[in-house]
Parts: sequence; C-alpha cells; structure tokens
Amino acid sequence: MTESSLPTQYAPADVEGDLYERWTSAGLFTADPSRSPEAPAYTIVIPPPNVTGSLHMGHALDHSIQDTLVRRRRMQGYEALWLPGMDHAGIATQNVVEKRLRAEGKTRHDLGREKFQEAVWNWKAESGGSILGQMRRLGDSVDWTRERFTMDEGLSRAVLTIFKRLYDDDLIYRAERIINWCPRCLTALSDIEVEHSDREGELVSIRYSDDITVATTRAETMLGDTAVAVHPSDERYAHLIGTEIELPLTGRRIPVVADEHVDPAFGTGAVKVTPAHDPNDFEIGRRHDLPSLVVLDEHARVTAEGPFKGMERYEARAAVVEALRGEGRIVKEVRPYTHSVGHCSRCQTVVEPRVSLQWFVKVAPLAQAAGDAVRDGRVGIEPAELSPRYFAWVDNMHDWCISRQLWWGHRIPVWYGPDGEQACFGPDEEIPEGWTQDGDVLDTWFSSALWPFSTLGWPDETPDLQRFYPTSVLVTGYDILFFWVARMMMFGLYAMDGVAPFKTIYLHGMVRDQFGKKMSKSFGNVVDPLDWINTYGADATRFTLLRGANPGGDVPVAEEWAQGSRNFCNKLWNATRFALMNGAHVNGDLPTAYSTVDGWILSRLQTVIGDVDRHIEAFDFAKAAETLYHFAWDEVCDWYLELAKVPLMNGGDEAEATRRVLGEVLDKLLRLLHPMIPFVTEELWIALTGRETLVRGTAWPVAEQAYAAPDAEAVIASLQGLVTEVRRFRSDQGLKPGQRVAARLEFGDSPLRDHEEAIRSILRLTAPDASFAATATFPAEGVTVELDTSGAIDVKAERARLEKDLAAARKDLAQTSGKLGNADFVAKAPEAVINKNKARQAAAEADISRLESQLAALPAA
Repeated sequence: MTESSLPTQYAPADVEGDLYERWTSAGLFTADPSRSPEAPAYTIVIPPPNVTGSLHMGHALDHSIQDTLVRRRRMQGYEALWLPGMDHAGIATQNVVEKRLRAEGKTRHDLGREKFQEAVWNWKAESGGSILGQMRRLGDSVDWTRERFTMDEGLSRAVLTIFKRLYDDDLIYRAERIINWCPRCLTALSDIEVEHSDREGELVSIRYSDDITVATTRAETMLGDTAVAVHPSDERYAHLIGTEIELPLTGRRIPVVADEHVDPAFGTGAVKVTPAHDPNDFEIGRRHDLPSLVVLDEHARVTAEGPFKGMERYEARAAVVEALRGEGRIVKEVRPYTHSVGHCSRCQTVVEPRVSLQWFVKVAPLAQAAGDAVRDGRVGIEPAELSPRYFAWVDNMHDWCISRQLWWGHRIPVWYGPDGEQACFGPDEEIPEGWTQDGDVLDTWFSSALWPFSTLGWPDETPDLQRFYPTSVLVTGYDILFFWVARMMMFGLYAMDGVAPFKTIYLHGMVRDQFGKKMSKSFGNVVDPLDWINTYGADATRFTLLRGANPGGDVPVAEEWAQGSRNFCNKLWNATRFALMNGAHVNGDLPTAYSTVDGWILSRLQTVIGDVDRHIEAFDFAKAAETLYHFAWDEVCDWYLELAKVPLMNGGDEAEATRRVLGEVLDKLLRLLHPMIPFVTEELWIALTGRETLVRGTAWPVAEQAYAAPDAEAVIASLQGLVTEVRRFRSDQGLKPGQRVAARLEFGDSPLRDHEEAIRSILRLTAPDASFAATATFPAEGVTVELDTSGAIDVKAERARLEKDLAAARKDLAQTSGKLGNADFVAKAPEAVINKNKARQAAAEADISRLESQLAALPAA
C-alpha cells in the first residue's frame, strides 16, 4: 500500500477482519517446536474461558496483556506459543443444557446419562465457544492449530493419568465429610466455589433445658442436633458436662460435652452441635464420637420423621420456631440479624453444609511444594506485594473436595467390583467385567489445574512439552488466584517432577467503571467490549484497557477514554499519511549527518525504546502505553512533524535526510506500538515500508546509544520553551492561534538562531516590515521577542481583563502572605497545609509579575 491508496481516514471495520484472516491463513501465529532451536521459547497458555461464556471486559484486559507480551516476544526472535482453549465448565454447562430440556418439558433423567452427554456435546457444537470468535475480533494472536478443550481425548487422558497417580500415592481418598452442597445444582462444591455475602436473617435463642439456652440462625437444623457443647473451663456448665438433656420437639436425649472450640464469652457460652450440617460441629462430632444425623435431603427438604418432614428448609425454619414458641422455649428473637451466608458461585443459591460421601485430594504435601516454589524463587509473583495472598491460601488449604454429582465432566476413574472391591484404573488399563464405575464426575478445576502441561501433550513426552514447558508467564486476575493458580502449581510440580508450570505469575486487577465501581448488571454499568470494538475498533479498546493496567491495581474504564484511544489511532494514521505524502521512507541507512531537529527526535526515540522495554519487563503496561502515547502525540506529531515541515518544504539534502529520519521514527514507533494496537500499526507499517507484515520476523526495536544526542535535546527543549512562552503570551493577549502577528526576534548567541524559520512557522510570526512598531517585548529562552499587536487586539478590553486578573492575584498573595506571616498559624498548621500556602504564594507572585509585564507591554489606548 502507498500513500495514494491509504484512505484519508482510518476505518477499523475496513481493516481488522481482513488483516486477521491474512495473519491466520499465513500461519503467523503458529509455533513450531523444531524451528530455530537456538531461539528461546516463550509460552503462555490462555486461562481457558468457559464454553458457556462470552467476552467481557475482564477477558478483554487479560487477552490484551497476553497478546502484548506474545507479539513482542515474537518480534524479539522468540519461538512464541500462545495456546488457546476452553473449559468444559461442568456445572454451568450442565445448567444451560438442563434449562433447554426444561423448556421441552424434559429432565436429564428422561434422557439418561449417555443421551444427556450427547445433548451437551451437540449444544457445544451448535452454541458453545462463541467467545473464540470474539477473541478474533479483539485480535488475539493465538495458535489456533493448538486449540484445546478440557474434555478433549488428549486432555481426558491426562486427567485419568494424574488421578491414578494421586490415588496410588494415597493423595486421593474417599470419605464422609462435611461439604458445601448446592440444593439447586444438586452437587458438592469446593470452598472456593462458595461466595459469602451478608444476608438478613433471624437469630433465635432457644431454651433447651432449665440450665441451657442456645442461639441459632438455623432453627430447622436442631432436628439433627446430637449434643450441646460448652467450654471445659466454663464454671456455669461444669456440673452438666457428661450429663444428658432432652432435645426439644424430638424426644431424643443428647449429651452435654466439653470442647475447646466453644467461646464461653460468646452468647450464652453453650452451642448446639449438628455434625451433619455444620463444618465446625462436624469436627466437634469427630472429637467426641457423636453420631451425624442428616435431616435435610439434597433438595434441602426435611427428612426427619415428624410434623416437619418434607418441608423446604425455610418453611421448616419458621415452623420449628413456631412450635418452640408454642412450648415457651423461645427466649429471645433478633430481627433482622445480619450474618455471612454462603452462596453457590454458579446459581447464587444458599449452600447447605451437609455430610456426604465424597472424593478428596490430600493437599498438604502438594500445597507445601506450591508454597516452596515461590518462596525459593523458582516462581515469581508480579506484583510482589500480592505474594502474601498466595501464601495465605496455600499455607492454609483444606483438603479439596473433587467429586461432583453431575453428568457432564470427567467421570471419576474408580470402579467397584461385584464383591465390594474398589480399584482405580488408568487410561490404558482394562476394566474387569461386571465392575461398575463411580457415578460422580470431577470438579472442573481438577482438569483446569493440568492446563499448562496437558495442553502440550502430557502424559506423553511430546515435542511441544519438551520445547514449551514450563510456560513463561501466567497472566490472570488476582480474583482467581485461589481457584486456579494455586491448583496449577500443585499439580504441575507433582506431575512434572518438581518443575513449576510457569516462571512468573502476573496478577492484574479487575476492570471497573470510571468511578472505580465494580461492573454489575444491577448497577447498570456493564460495558460489552464488542460494543467498543464495533464503535471505536479493537485497537482503541485494547489501548484503553492497557493504559489503565497498573501492576496489581484495578482498571477503570470510560467510554470517553475509548474515544480518546480512537483519536490516538487516527493521529497515527494522519501522521503516517503526512509522512508518505512528503516522501518519508525506510530505504538505506540513516544519514551520517542530520539536523539538530532530526538528531533530537532520534535521541528521544532511543530513550523511549529503553523506557518501554523496562516498563513491559516490569509488567507495567500503563506506563508503557503512556510513554508511547505521549511520545507519538506530543513529540512526534505536535513537535517533530511541525519542525520537519521547513526542511521538507525547502528540499535538498536536508530534506532527504529528514525523509529518512521521519521514516525511521515512524517505523520504530509502529513496531513499539504493534503489540498493543496490532491492526492500525500493521496497516500503516506495510504502507510505510512496502513489506508484507511485521507480525513475525520483524525485529523489536533496540535502543542504540550511538544516537543519543543530549546537545540536540537541550536545543529543542529550549525551542519548545520559547514557543510555549510566546503561545502563552499570545493567548493572554487574546490572539487566536492561527492569527499572524509581526515579530522581531533577537537571538544574540542563542543556538535557536538556526531555527528561526521553524519558530516563525509554528508561531505564525511574520517578518517585520517598515511599519513595524513593537507593542510588547519580553525575553524567552535567551531570545528577545518583540511583537506588534497593534490592530490585532482590543486594547481597552485586554487591559480590563489583565487588571481584573492582577487584582485577583494580588488578593491571593495578600491572603497567603498573611497566613504564612502569622507565627501562630505556622506553629499549628499541618506541614501539608503550610506547603500548599507556600505554593499558592509563589504562584501568585509569578502571576503578578507576568500580568504587570503584559500590562506594561500593551500599547496606549
């Protein structure tokens, strides 16, 4: 593409789709383990989105960061693999398909297990994975030839293999334990699949006997009480320990036990013990060998014989309280009573603690290894200040409940023989006839924990596994540090002989609205990234997110910021069109001799290259984006292009040198920006260079000290200071930016003398003629500036404006000087307040000096 075919305006919709298809069809994102064996490998496995999911702003941020890292590494010569895929999302996917069946008046039981699984696979083929197409819209440079799914044959083989190893190493066991149960999803949940939030309930105090009163928010569970517990040193109940009382409404007798867990200072110091329906009570029950009575079924309906049998838990709660009230046993009621309640993270149903026979991973040795890998430096966490969150989890992890009562997922590979035998069979082992497989499936996070190595072919020793494991960096939100990251660490270290699954864990924050508020449908502030992509383009969407991606911090976004990013893309487009129309190119070496202006921009370019490198290596994408934004907009577009117009217009050798330098600067700038905004930079770079693509095989810029030019930078900094001062004076005088004014410039021995033509061009200053009469004279950067503004301004109105501003400045000076001159104020005021007043005083003095000079420079009215 040349300048003649580069449209006058950038239209993302006309570019993005075609470019992406060109990239993928050319295999530019495909990694090859046998290519360039001397090149270092760089691997990122994408956090697999749920097959039921769609692109949200959190995904867009996550993917923009990963794409920036991978594209840059490709340009640096790495053999880079960014591996995509999806998670089968057991509970979420089963819920989606069951909802479709309900619309047809059916349940999964009407189909049976095998037919239901077929229905899920059919749904996946028809509707699942829409997020993959959205990833293309965002510009993700993933290797589509390696796309994986956690229920793929290869990944299923990995699941069976590691389960068998863990089982054989006694790290997987089956036991009755108190677990979190979702009465809506009808499955066990792990602790981290439970979201706790405050909820209003009712705290009732129940008189169990003349001596014992207990308080509870869950009166219905008293039907399953098997003891009352008190602290062993609580003298109030010492005489009751070891005795029995009658449990109200049931006729059963239960013991009074002494247990250190009870807080004697809380409430009455006596607590009801329901081992089958409370995790703390379960542990008390184990210590005292108490029976566990399950009184709520999987639908949270009462199973205990009596008048409450069959009632739903909340209905039973009210009925039990009413029955107790009828017996005069309700001592006190607190309404509303706010307390923390666990909810299923999938459907938000209140979870029910419940004793159940489940499969568990014994995490202690695995978690120890996961903690040690970070402590000894094998794995780094960025930003480092988030490391305590990681340790807080792995150092206090409970055994992981991995069984789920679902039909969609990896079925537990344990089989039961006709005579009560139990055995775990690996993927290549033959199952004896007449044996029955366990009906549960594995927690989705179990297969996700294998993602960094199962996707590369493990348990087979594949070329991909040899070349691309361990992965280089894991990019994910800090909100799933516990869900996923710690578990990948545990399984990676276990399966891969102590080699951690990644070298660095980079944790970014959550995307929030411009006011820092969490995005929520209930708040009405959710932004669909596809809306921004459709309106402003993928590059603008990505750049907006990256500009807010400070390490570890949450990322605020606003639509006007996306508009600003679109304007930035347009600025680059217009700058490149200008350069092409003026003959900028990248052919041949840079000239050995060039102007101060060209030397300045080349020197600044080297600094920017170094700064961007440093920021990206530190995962500070916000600073990298800001550095490039201001260099491109402020220095290249606002200054260099303006300064370059003079030599380009004059022609000759200097013009040719500027054309080459301008081409060089844009070439390097587009390369630096490409990982962040790939579409517009690719289109412009091809137009500028005439080459096919910068995606692969194009070198990432490296700062070259030989081009550092501090003298040139000093001269141009002085020029900028002069221009800025004159512009401010013109503005203060009410002159319009484009209004031409006659001026005399006395340079003395200033090096700015060589740039007079450019200075006059930028400032719209005409040469003085015979009628020139200076109405204003002032110094700026060692240059005396004389302006003839006669006829250009309304002197009377301008004098009135300046006098008004001068009066305000003098009043401000009097106020701040009065405070600072007051010894009592200075002695008592905080240092920050004193400093603020000193700053105001200095600003007022400067304003007074400036305004008095401007008034003195005005011609007589």
